[in-house]
Amino acid sequence: MNLSDLAKDFSSEDAAREFIEKLRWPEGVVCPHCGVQGEAYRLAPKAESKKGTHVRPGVWKCKGCRKQFTVRVGTIFEDSHIPLATWLRAIHLLCSSKKGMSAHQLHRMLGVTYKSAWFMAHRIRYAMSQEPLSSKLKGTVEVDETYVGGKEKFGRMGTGVKHHYQKKAPIVALVERGGNVRSFHTEKVTGKTLRQVIVDNVEPTTHVMTDDHPAYGGLRKHVGKHSVIRHSWKVYARKEKDVVISTNTIEGYFSILKRGINGVYHHVGKQHLRRYLSEFDFRYNSRNITDGERSILAIRGTEGKHLTYKKPVHPLTGTV
Repeated sequence: MNLSDLAKDFSSEDAAREFIEKLRWPEGVVCPHCGVQGEAYRLAPKAESKKGTHVRPGVWKCKGCRKQFTVRVGTIFEDSHIPLATWLRAIHLLCSSKKGMSAHQLHRMLGVTYKSAWFMAHRIRYAMSQEPLSSKLKGTVEVDETYVGGKEKFGRMGTGVKHHYQKKAPIVALVERGGNVRSFHTEKVTGKTLRQVIVDNVEPTTHVMTDDHPAYGGLRKHVGKHSVIRHSWKVYARKEKDVVISTNTIEGYFSILKRGINGVYHHVGKQHLRRYLSEFDFRYNSRNITDGERSILAIRGTEGKHLTYKKPVHPLTGTV
């Protein structure tokens, strides 16, 4: 599936709806209200009923709880008046753009308002999130931290005391060599926060590789092996027997992340940063499949995730 296929095969709302129904309910329609499978039937207008002529396309009714629903209910598409065909194109564009796509670009390409494009993008990022994480990283894991955002500034308060303004947002990321990446927005980069992120996300027998940042001190107590590459000595890789000690893999991920944040999105609010990290994590973790398969993976992740303007979003964890 590519953009040409989407424009040709899912130009109508009926075709787009049927496609999403097959992806969401491959073994039969499941009621999002009561969870009963195979007991729903599609409502159709009846010629003898004036009220029946106003039945919306795609409406189902459950025999168990007697409630009506569509494929949008219980997904990121719920309460949205944007056609599903437009949603499919937006998902594909975000999944196939290596460094992301701005809301302004979606607004121009899809013909929706900027506000709608911005909210669509955040709903899709929410669908890309992979929380809660059931398994931990293992094998060889590289860990590093970086900063995104504005420049550091120094100034004086009204008292004349010199004050340091930190506008950059710290990001800690862990990547399993040959596997997945997980990135987190933390309030501060300290030994305590780094150890907590590592302990929560890697197996105790993991071989962890980091640079010589002092905050990684004492990590050997919590992992199987801790190897350090001394960037302060201008050393970026070394070999121990058949194992290369470096953090080049995670640095490669950071290069993609920063090209997207700085070059495409330009400005990212700290309260929304977790959503953007989910987007870049999702594309990196599905890098070995095609754009069409990645889009289908994102569509399958839309179920059970409903994001509204009024729902509070934690500025660090991104939870709703």
